[in-house]
Amino acid sequence: MGEMRRWLAARGRLRFCLTIAAVIALTGACGALLLVPNSVLPKPGAVSADSVVGQARAAVGDPRLDPVRRTMEPFGELAAERVSTGDGAQSLVVGHPGQRRDMEVLAGELPGAVAAVSQVWGRDWAGSAVVVLTANISEFAGLVHAGADLPTEIAAASVADPFVPGTRPTGQRVVFGPDASARVGPDGLRTLLRHELTHVAARAGTVDGAPLWMLEGFADYVAQHGQGHRFAEIAPTLTARLRAGEPPRDLPADREFGGAGAAFAYEQAWSVNQFIAERFGQTALVDLYHRIAAGRLDAAGTDRILRETLGSGRAEFVDGWRGWLAHQVG
Repeated sequence: MGEMRRWLAARGRLRFCLTIAAVIALTGACGALLLVPNSVLPKPGAVSADSVVGQARAAVGDPRLDPVRRTMEPFGELAAERVSTGDGAQSLVVGHPGQRRDMEVLAGELPGAVAAVSQVWGRDWAGSAVVVLTANISEFAGLVHAGADLPTEIAAASVADPFVPGTRPTGQRVVFGPDASARVGPDGLRTLLRHELTHVAARAGTVDGAPLWMLEGFADYVAQHGQGHRFAEIAPTLTARLRAGEPPRDLPADREFGGAGAAFAYEQAWSVNQFIAERFGQTALVDLYHRIAAGRLDAAGTDRILRETLGSGRAEFVDGWRGWLAHQVG
């Protein structure tokens, strides 16, 4: 765990985060509070508009704010701001008054982040989100429906209410951990925001249990797309292994996205998606996501979809990716 923390800090991104794909049991915000020990929670008070301050008072009446307020208000006064994210869509940034600086950073990043996601994914999503900055781990755990044993490495998460696959999800929000800004800086916040917004955009077409190399790798591809970062900057662990003559043998399995090897798994997943975009085109990558993310797949199912979408079976696809990796490091 110490090795992973050092890698995450050096990389300045903390990509090891909860995602929609990993949060299978989604419940309401109030229910999530029950998962946190009562000893760490203040007594909840009545929800009132007077507890919310912000540059845009209209945010107080935004119905998307209500479930967030029920979790956050016991921890202190809230600040909320509406942000225009294009085509008439309005996003919402929520935090506490002491987090104004980070709120302003995220509010400034939101329009560009939404545009970046839409540029890759398309406009078939809301084009907006509720983005929340938390002040403590209990608040964070409540908003992402997690227990008190939430790993401290987690910097951000995206969650949604339960929904029927194929319908428009509700209750979606991106939640940042209490010290995310200090740990990753402005550039890291930008990348995390784009990563999580990709999960928000793709949620309607994403089935829990779909392969994480596709889900997480695609979110990282969108987050990094157009930012000008070099391969070694995005994937330092993978770069080191390649230079040591230890390339990946296969696509990363879901179990590898947790624990000490998580950083390596995320980097491999990003590289797979980057390879697809470069070799087959970005349109093919998005099409593949739609196909792969639509259900749980065994090896035969993955092989069939890869043949139908990219024209090569799983073994040939993996060989092509490994060959591409060999040319990414000097």
